Amino acid sequence: MVYVKKLPGQSDDQVIRNFSKKVMDAGIVQEAKRRKFYLKPSLAKKLKKKLKQEEAARVKLF
Repeated sequence: MVYVKKLPGQSDDQVIRNFSKKVMDAGIVQEAKRRKFYLKPSLAKKLKKKLKQEEAARVKLF
């Protein structure tokens, strides 16, 4: 759960910006996008394996 309190001297825009930043840092938006559609466990394993291979290739380049 993300909480933001408005401090004295803060504008509404600043409070909204702080809230948006905390939501992004918490990963709430990414989690909601991930859960939007059901992903079969076998496809999840394949996707995870593919991401690991891509990351390993990226690390190997550097």
